[in-house]
Order: sequence, then structure tokens, then C-alpha cells
Amino acid sequence: MQDWADGAQLVVIRHAPAMPRGRLYGRTDAGIASDLDLPPGMRAALARVPDRVSSPARRCRETAALLWPGAEIETDALLWEQDFGAHDGLPFEDLPDLGPLSGAALADYSAPGGESFADLCARTAPAFDAHARAAHEVGGPRVLVAHAGVARAALAWLLDDPVTALRFEIAPLSVTRLRVGPEGPVSVIEVNRTWG
Repeated sequence: MQDWADGAQLVVIRHAPAMPRGRLYGRTDAGIASDLDLPPGMRAALARVPDRVSSPARRCRETAALLWPGAEIETDALLWEQDFGAHDGLPFEDLPDLGPLSGAALADYSAPGGESFADLCARTAPAFDAHARAAHEVGGPRVLVAHAGVARAALAWLLDDPVTALRFEIAPLSVTRLRVGPEGPVSVIEVNRTWG
């Protein structure tokens, strides 16, 4: 892992796999496996980062508790995953086939009663602005334990492009790091970094 003290950063960690697997989890508040072992080196690499925030989702809070046992972790309601409305919590095989969609149409699509990825990007942008300012003030990283959609929304915030951000894969327990400055996002350091 590169030097975590190397300037202001937003570090987005996707939570551990939600249980049971094979379902679309947005606002459905699933947990993680109780016997999960973190990849070797992950906890040690992240232990030195004191500035931590979590989505209120159970799977994120449980992941944060694994990473920093006993630590108080602030939560930010803006970091919830995309609300998939009527599709939330469904097994993947029960999701409707949307057919071919352009990137723009996919970013704008929302399930009945849910929000689109573009909506998620608009909802999370103020949180990224605030967390970037906080990281800049301390001159180091701020870790956000959140969701795949939130990591992609952070990329959309930096790139100013939700369509491109949807093309990134974000694995469970992966790290996406963005360099931030006093006025907001600067550059991508790494995306979807996992421990072997």
C-alpha cells in the first residue's frame, strides 16, 4: 500500500460481502458473515488511518468494526447505497431484464420507487465535498466505509461523469483512493485495489 500520509485523500472501502449472497442490496439492511476473516494485511494497512466514517448500513458498520475493533466510527446518512426501490433485496435471477441501455440511459434509470445512479451522485456530492474539506484540513486520508455505488459516485464526482463512473468494477473489501484539495477532487490514486 502506498504511503497513507501522502496528502489529503478520500479512501472509499466497499463493505464485505452482504449475506445472504446473490441479492441486490441497496437500502435492504443486510449484515456480513459473522466468521469473516479480513484479507491478510488489510487491517494492518488501514489501522494507521484515524479519520473514519461509515454508511449507516449494517454491512458497512460491521465491516468498519472488523477493520477497527472497538473504535467509535462516525456515520453519514448520505453514504447509503443507491435505493433500488421495488428491486431492492431481490435475488439477481429475479431482476427484470432491462435490455440494452446506453450509458446515459443506465445512469438515469430508476426502479419503481427507487433512485437512479444520477440521483445517487447528486445525493452524495455534498458528502464528498464535506469529507474532502475535512481530509484537506487534517492533511491526510479520510476513510469512508460504504458501497459499490458510493465508490462509483465518488469517481463520478471526481470525473464529473456518471456514465464513465458506472464502468468501474468495485469488489467487496476493495479500496478506491482519490486525491483531494481545498477546492475538491484532484485525481484518482487507485481504484478497486484488493488484498490477495
